[in-house]
Amino acid sequence: MSGMAADRCKVPRAFWQTVEQIGVPPAALLRQAKLPATLHLNEQGQVTTAQFFALWKALEELKPEPGLGLRLVQSTESAVHPPSSLAAFYARDYRDGLLRIARFKRLCSPEQLQVKESKDECTITAEWPYASEPEPSISTDVTFATLVELGRRGTWQHLTPKRVELVRSRPSSDVYQKYFECPIRYGSARNLLILKTADLDRPFPGHNQALLEILTPALASALGELQARSSIKEQVKVVLKRSLASGRPELSDVARDLGTSERTLQRRITEEGASFRELLVEARQELGRQLLSDPTAEIDEVACLLGYQDASSFYRAFRYWEGVTPSRWRELHGNKVH
Repeated sequence: MSGMAADRCKVPRAFWQTVEQIGVPPAALLRQAKLPATLHLNEQGQVTTAQFFALWKALEELKPEPGLGLRLVQSTESAVHPPSSLAAFYARDYRDGLLRIARFKRLCSPEQLQVKESKDECTITAEWPYASEPEPSISTDVTFATLVELGRRGTWQHLTPKRVELVRSRPSSDVYQKYFECPIRYGSARNLLILKTADLDRPFPGHNQALLEILTPALASALGELQARSSIKEQVKVVLKRSLASGRPELSDVARDLGTSERTLQRRITEEGASFRELLVEARQELGRQLLSDPTAEIDEVACLLGYQDASSFYRAFRYWEGVTPSRWRELHGNKVH
């Protein structure tokens, strides 16, 4: 396993729902893109970068509307995103949400987001390692608008970027200026979304409010466990399961969620003969088994929900725990829940 996702990705159900809402039947779109006519009916169906670009180009041809990508994102409800990217909308703050999206892309998509932060600005670029041609403009619009909407919906404030740079020439429409509400440079060398660093610290008021209830059954079950557990070890593991998707949770984060001090929590964990590191490993093991028991969950998505930075790290850890790869474990255990 390499750290980069393979040249394959699922087209989310939300994509087909949204294009249909704007008057483009999925069958017509697939015919225009010269792709299998039933692709939209197969939830496990995957496409390559070239096929994904063909879908976007076909949509541009069938619906030549300025700013269509922006409208698609604005009309899509946050709740229809895949579980591992939906978690970004319930992040701690805007920065946390952006990094979750970037990790999701790295693990589950050929698109790779590069997030570079400096004192005053945060520059985001999208790279397609397997692409043999430039990314369609509508695809760039969807990516940039998704990240802007993440900030607006997550913070409950109308955030605006510091600047947007686009390779394309200046359009006759002002739809981009109206949406981004910031300086836009056309004819640039690269497509860049530049955010204000100060905005990244803005908290998400919806953080952890019924956080995982709408994600996956395995994660949602953790919500009901917390109050039922008396052991501090079990309480810590439940909180860890709820927050793994944001990366590696710290002891201080768990203490805050449990309403206690870091020092008191550390003492109570030690009194029960455990360490925070051991509980983190156990939480990942238990949640990993639960998520893999769902046959519809992609293994790369499971790695993302467990907070791994790349798929290879998850594969190594899982093989160490179970003695087999995640794929083989799934074959051996079928749909049994562990």
